[in-house]
Amino acid sequence: MTLRQSLLSICFAILPVALAAQMLDPALLVKPPTDAWPTYNGDYSGRRFSTLSQINQSNIKTLNLAWVFRTMPGEIPGSIVGGEGAPGQRPGGGAAMDFFANQVKSTPLMVNGVLYFATPDNAWAVDARSGRQLWHYFWRTKGGIHIGNRGVGMYGNWLFFETPDNYLVSLEAATGKERWHVEIADVKQEYFSTPAPIVVGNHVIVGTGGDSLDVPGFLESHDPETGAIQWKWWTEPLKKGDLGAESWPDEYSMRHGGGMTWIPGTYDPELHLYYIGTGNPNPVMAGQSRKGDDLFTCSLVALDIDTGKLKWYFQASPHDTHDWDSAQTPILFDGVIDGKPRKLLAQANRNGYFFVLDRTTGRNIVTKPFLDTLNWSKGVGPTGQPIPNPEKEPHVPGVLVSPPSDGATNWPPPSFDPETGLFYVTSREAYSMYYLTDTDPHPEGWGAAERGAGFLGSTLKAIDYKTGKTAWRHDYPGGGGLSGLLTTAGKLLFAGDGSNHLIAFDPADGKILWHAGLGGNVSNGPETYMLDGKQYLVVGAGDSVYAFRLAD
Repeated sequence: MTLRQSLLSICFAILPVALAAQMLDPALLVKPPTDAWPTYNGDYSGRRFSTLSQINQSNIKTLNLAWVFRTMPGEIPGSIVGGEGAPGQRPGGGAAMDFFANQVKSTPLMVNGVLYFATPDNAWAVDARSGRQLWHYFWRTKGGIHIGNRGVGMYGNWLFFETPDNYLVSLEAATGKERWHVEIADVKQEYFSTPAPIVVGNHVIVGTGGDSLDVPGFLESHDPETGAIQWKWWTEPLKKGDLGAESWPDEYSMRHGGGMTWIPGTYDPELHLYYIGTGNPNPVMAGQSRKGDDLFTCSLVALDIDTGKLKWYFQASPHDTHDWDSAQTPILFDGVIDGKPRKLLAQANRNGYFFVLDRTTGRNIVTKPFLDTLNWSKGVGPTGQPIPNPEKEPHVPGVLVSPPSDGATNWPPPSFDPETGLFYVTSREAYSMYYLTDTDPHPEGWGAAERGAGFLGSTLKAIDYKTGKTAWRHDYPGGGGLSGLLTTAGKLLFAGDGSNHLIAFDPADGKILWHAGLGGNVSNGPETYMLDGKQYLVVGAGDSVYAFRLAD
């Protein structure tokens, strides 16, 4: 534990005892999750690996449904109401947007027997033993795209979540009462916020999304007590002379360059570094006005947690013209490379490549395709970067490319099992035709159209981090879907398919050990925790949260 975390523990210990039942001990954030799931990935590493083994291969067939909580979003009787919008106002998009808005893409936090989670404009506290609602908070929105919400962050007895119209909201964990809200970005500029805040020490780290209007991406750190900004890091340079400016043709292209911070990052408390993947450059899919590599879009970056200063970067897709953001979770673990112990970072990227980096320096160790159909690059350069093939950029008559813009994988979180040494990810094999539609020298927004040209299926893959080679794969019949993953010391790997099933695999070879039908496809990453001597498995599917435990 660092000195700062020790001091925080002391401060929390002297707060009134009445608050202790809801309070998060910051020491939980730096160890594997057992009797809590205190942050988006369970701990700072992003591995989504639990050391719990009460549920294991020998008894998995007796795993039963314990309870189901179905969300009831909206301004309903008994809800706590906040927000800047007018009463009764609803976001546009109709039934299709309502479908996405009501999905539980959030990974619930579990602290002291209470689950906390969110959907766009809504947050809940639910009893982790019974699924009984404790409180519901509703945010009156001013707009924004309601495509999903990844969840909440927690500091002491305070919660934090982001809204689609770009506010950071702080609530009392015990009551759901709003403490304050601050604006992160102007919704009129078409930013919209989906990430779960990550709390490190006294920093609440937030990002945002947006891909319709050409605006620059950023990451911010906020004070948990007041919401004041502590630092802000822009994902591209803003003027000539800034680091990376030489990779853009002019200041105009930089300041309209995209690079959103869609997904929560990971953190190494020893190195004091926060790792996050950045989004694709704008204009989307049309690169004629931004010739160059377009740093620091489509990159993995390491930032000093106290200052936001960039320490290193690795760009996965130079000059992206296919909407392949690099926002997939960067997983941290210690491993052995060439017989020597190394501090590593691994990511399965949307562009179809698997990367392993030294997380101290950012130096590339492994670059390997994990997608059999990948055809957009000419190979790998000496620094481990893929080399784009200009012939695979969108053209007016069209060009066949794999992966499509949805990517070889997407936001659902992967997992790393230190006992098998394998990295697990759900992936898709598919092709699309990319047509350049905006041939103006200075295109705006979306500059190309895409049409699916062949879907071959979805696959769960286990990747050897030392070589990047696939150790085993499970192909989902009928195509399947992309789901978040969880591995445990019970020698179990949990995932969802495209047919409303939650499945337990053997992480060593991919053998199916158990499955359960749900009311929808798995829509977040499963989690597990120990409560009252019983291990629970919790997952979101559609508009509901499901909890399982072993039969008594």
